[in-house]
Amino acid sequence: MIRGAILSAVLALAALAGAAKARPPVVVELFTAQGCSSCGKASAYVADLAKQKDILPLTFAVDYWDYLGWKDTFARPEFTDRQKLYAKRLNVAEVYTPQVVVEGAAQTAGLRPEAVQRLIREARRARLDPPDMEVSDDKARVGSGRRPPGGADVWLIRYDPREQTVEVKDGDNRGQSVSERNVVVQLEKLGRWKGRPALYRLPAPPQDGLSTVILLQDHDGGRILGVAQEGS
Repeated sequence: MIRGAILSAVLALAALAGAAKARPPVVVELFTAQGCSSCGKASAYVADLAKQKDILPLTFAVDYWDYLGWKDTFARPEFTDRQKLYAKRLNVAEVYTPQVVVEGAAQTAGLRPEAVQRLIREARRARLDPPDMEVSDDKARVGSGRRPPGGADVWLIRYDPREQTVEVKDGDNRGQSVSERNVVVQLEKLGRWKGRPALYRLPAPPQDGLSTVILLQDHDGGRILGVAQEGS
């Protein structure tokens, strides 16, 4: 009986260790705008990805289409800045919508679902050894691990997991309704990570009902090294 109990305990600990080291979800970032006439299909496709537990789609609304006559209700300049960092790292001549970036490592047009799926498959096969990461209401912890040569950044992202529909009243999409899911509301860099355990304080969420995720990412818009989601 004692041997059986010990064996059960060992197996349970092994299962917990395996769960702790389970691969984090593949992060799929969509850069879009309510004033972009070709973005609706990409938004619907990325929203559908949220049904897969091993994929984390995030919708970033950019502001550079506002000049067409409709000011995007979700856009923030820091989201456009994030896309510009990706353009520089991924050798994209200029920012555009709809654009999808997978794991911070590769990009394609959001209107090419077959290309997005290929990048997701490649991301799932990639070797990844993330540090232990945890997130709670007011703090995030990143454990020890191998620091990339240029260092890494710790990002706070809060997004609304519900589908949201906006009636566009001007610009190219005037009179149309645009639906989006996992719309990012808050993006903030918490600090640098140097390979040693570190604790980061989280600011209060700007509204209720948001989901919180922490990304560990190569400095200045590089590959995503680790993901922690509140409640997981």
